[in-house]
Amino acid sequence: MGMTVASDVKTCLANLKSAQASLEQFALSTKNQQAKDTFTNAAQLTGQVIEQLSSRVAELEQEEPQYKGF
Repeated sequence: MGMTVASDVKTCLANLKSAQASLEQFALSTKNQQAKDTFTNAAQLTGQVIEQLSSRVAELEQEEPQYKGF
């Protein structure tokens, strides 16, 4: 694993968190229940991906301590 990969994964995580926040905002701002459900579901799925990637980052940092921190 190169440092580029570790930092790229962290950048991806930050982008996913931003996307999740947008999806949650869309869910709050629509009155259409079907759209609300779609956005809420997408936000939850994105949260699961964030959790998986976060644990992978933790593993990378254990393997390569110099990559710790954001």
